[in-house]
Amino acid sequence: MNGKYVVNFSDVGREDVGLVGGKGANLGEMTQAGFPVPQGFIITVAAYQKFLEDAAIKHKIEQLLAGLDVNNGRDLEKAAKSVQALITRSKFPKDVAGDIIRAYFRLGGKILKHALVAVRSSATAEDLPGASFAGQQSTYLNVQGEANLIEKVKEAWASLFTARAIFYRQTNHFDHFRVGIAVPVQRMVASVTSGVMFTVDPVTNDKSKVTIEAIYGLGEMIVQGAVTPDHYEVDKKTDTILVKQIGTQEKLMTKKGAKNAILSVPRADANKQKLSDRTIVELAKLGKKLEKHYYFPQDVEWAVESNRVYLVQTRPVTTLGKGQSAISSQLSAGLKSESSKLIAIVRGDPASPGIASGPVKKLASVKEIHKVVAGDILVAEQTNPDFVPAMRKAVAILTERGGRTSHAAIVSRELGIPAVVGANDVRKLVSDGMVITVNGSTGDVYKGAFAPKPNLANLSNLSNSKKLKTATKVYVNLAEVSRAQAVAKMNVDGVGLLRAEFMVADIGTHPRKFIADKKQQVFIQKLASGLETFCRAFSPRPVVYRATDFRTNEYRNLKGGSAFEPPEENPMLGFRGAARYIADSQVFDLELEAIKLVRNKYGLKNLNLMIPFVRTPKELLEVKKIVAGSGLLRTPTFKFWMMVELPTNVIILDRYLDVGIDGVSIGSNDLTMLIMGTDRDNQEVAHDFNEMDEAVLWAFERVIRTCVKRGVTVSMCGQAPSDYPELVDKLVSWGITSISVNPDAVDRVRETIAEAEKKLVRSK
Repeated sequence: MNGKYVVNFSDVGREDVGLVGGKGANLGEMTQAGFPVPQGFIITVAAYQKFLEDAAIKHKIEQLLAGLDVNNGRDLEKAAKSVQALITRSKFPKDVAGDIIRAYFRLGGKILKHALVAVRSSATAEDLPGASFAGQQSTYLNVQGEANLIEKVKEAWASLFTARAIFYRQTNHFDHFRVGIAVPVQRMVASVTSGVMFTVDPVTNDKSKVTIEAIYGLGEMIVQGAVTPDHYEVDKKTDTILVKQIGTQEKLMTKKGAKNAILSVPRADANKQKLSDRTIVELAKLGKKLEKHYYFPQDVEWAVESNRVYLVQTRPVTTLGKGQSAISSQLSAGLKSESSKLIAIVRGDPASPGIASGPVKKLASVKEIHKVVAGDILVAEQTNPDFVPAMRKAVAILTERGGRTSHAAIVSRELGIPAVVGANDVRKLVSDGMVITVNGSTGDVYKGAFAPKPNLANLSNLSNSKKLKTATKVYVNLAEVSRAQAVAKMNVDGVGLLRAEFMVADIGTHPRKFIADKKQQVFIQKLASGLETFCRAFSPRPVVYRATDFRTNEYRNLKGGSAFEPPEENPMLGFRGAARYIADSQVFDLELEAIKLVRNKYGLKNLNLMIPFVRTPKELLEVKKIVAGSGLLRTPTFKFWMMVELPTNVIILDRYLDVGIDGVSIGSNDLTMLIMGTDRDNQEVAHDFNEMDEAVLWAFERVIRTCVKRGVTVSMCGQAPSDYPELVDKLVSWGITSISVNPDAVDRVRETIAEAEKKLVRSK
């Protein structure tokens, strides 16, 4: 199939990302699984590669991008336009065009029937966990006629080189030509209503709810944030509608003649509920089925035509773990108590949690993004993907239109910065240079700057948090290379969990494919580059790198992954962790080579290794032999750790320690699931997931006390310490060496540890 230029949705599934991109693979997967997807076909990556080859423009594109500073907005835009023009003006391969036109007429159902279609772009590095970013490529709606279709396909290929896409790839270390693009062509749904659905709350990460946003007309306006949608929340367990917020919609997009037009919504309809209660519940049920099918929360685009619901796109939610934290709640409480001293300006829809203060920078259009400097609060009517370079510099985002699923909301959550959307007339209410405070957790915007005081909302030492020291070390869990420098400036003692999977996902290609292509050094260099960034930022503080723990379903999503990964019914308990290294050590060997490169060539001796999901002491011994055989021996500067995340690790921990290790880290998430036999991501049983259950606490205590007795470092790197201050008390009293938490919880957990240590001293 790899040489085909056109395939039907029914011919492909989620394992075919390398052929049809993330969007195309998901459309095929949903079609095969029986979801209501409009009929269509996909112009494959092979067609794009054939075009580049026949047109002989690859070298010209490389020249146009050589030495480009993507942070220079004007230069970036100029280069992007030049590359796009080169693509759209180049000759289209005749054999590819023939296949596309034949597939298009088959879609019409009759000879020479000119169907209305939507033309979407589907890159091979988009819509993957850890490698997604809203709106990188383009979509074209209501396309009719074979000549128009061919032109839109070229424009879709050219959209791989928009300014935003070039910026994203370069800042995330993707090779421009290692990202391919396919083009799904789908029967156009003449939507009366359309919108977006998340199978979790995208702001709070509450997995008990389905969140739906709806508008009249075509869905492009909701993603653009051009209108403020209705907002509905549905309880997953009971299918009860919990929340209905009706937005006032003044305009809609629809087909008019041969073009898409923006029309006014009749005044009588503007404030009406866009979906019936029955349709809201029907959508929520489809969302639950999708989540169950993919084993992962989904971000879904949908449309309703003639009272029938269609799903036109799905992708994994990429902002899990970036929702509102307890620290945000406490800061919000502090801000509320101080709000009498600040002047309330406007209230909008909370879109990305957190609080930030700074000077306003109003942008009338994307042409002004160069005006934004670090520390500004970006204010605009709405944002689109071209705003991303400026959004990266801003400390908060504030838009006049849009909902929680708009571009501004999604990207702000990706970037981890506060955002408020749908704040009516905000551009009239603020002026350039005015200092304001944005509370992305509540939707409130104030005039003036907010600085939390030491006695606000139990944050008694927040202002002195960088000075606070504790005997129990506070480490941080990290995965994003781009956050290394900023997080390293926080009051942390090192990195307790550096996840390999995110760096490999950023590389984008299955490691075994590098091996098959005899390009092992490319993978080693890319991984080493990421490791170097973390180690240099935190030096001399320790960085504990957890080796790859991809499950087969996650590895299959990487380019070339389907050739190397067996399908598994239960990936969580399948071919993962240490078992992989022993069955075939080739990929693990590449990781070890990257570690050696960072330690020996770059001189960063603070890098250590942790082995995940070890089922037996014998497995641990075999892995240890592989590590030693590579030349990495345990020394005072190179520590060999093991994750404790299976009941066997707890029950016979002494036998694992006998193998000879320097430290263990308790993965509270997996360990709790495996002790209680429950999946925290499965709504049917998630209510039983409880890290404070007596059996789980027994396991935590047993591990810590055993390690203390044996003189082995013991840490915890799961979510539990962030959520349960009372657990931190217990961990400290049992003698835990360190606790590793997400960056947003560092100061709060350090505070809790300090209090726990004081209590411990007083009790002796």
